[in-house]
Amino acid sequence: MALLKKTVVMVGMMGAGKTAVGTALARALGVPFVDSDEEIERAANRSIAEIFERDGEPFFREKESQVLSRLLRGKPCVLSTGGGAFMAEPNRRMIHEQGVSVWLKADLEVLWQRVRHKSTRPLLRTPRPRETLQTLLAAREPVYALADLVVESALDCSVEQMAARVQQALATRPDVLGDRE
Repeated sequence: MALLKKTVVMVGMMGAGKTAVGTALARALGVPFVDSDEEIERAANRSIAEIFERDGEPFFREKESQVLSRLLRGKPCVLSTGGGAFMAEPNRRMIHEQGVSVWLKADLEVLWQRVRHKSTRPLLRTPRPRETLQTLLAAREPVYALADLVVESALDCSVEQMAARVQQALATRPDVLGDRE
């Protein structure tokens, strides 16, 4: 088993598989899996949707940055972030300096197949959610492309196969993944 030296931060759109692939990757590496959205919900004692509704997106983004900072200072783990976390330049800088970002890149069709029946996506509570997703994807892709590593997702790729692809990508970075002594 390899030794994780830095926190691996999964970035990408909702539906890209950050939580599922991150969980499988953490299991394969023998490290904890942490979901930043769950940490925010725990700290606020409210759901993400409730935070958005009551306090607005700017408040949520501030809390998200605080949680990211705390988690990046902790023991190396696999960290799944919300789709918008990587959009903030200070978050990208913090992740790049203290961890390694992995963009799970998925096209619109893959994402739509995965999120279209979920009511837990506050940003998709619009009259035309597929078009909203397409607009978000177009706006975010150039920023996600700044991630340290990119791993392509596909509908026919299992969670375990994706986790293996991410692990292979991480193996190209000796500063992130090394051999156990």
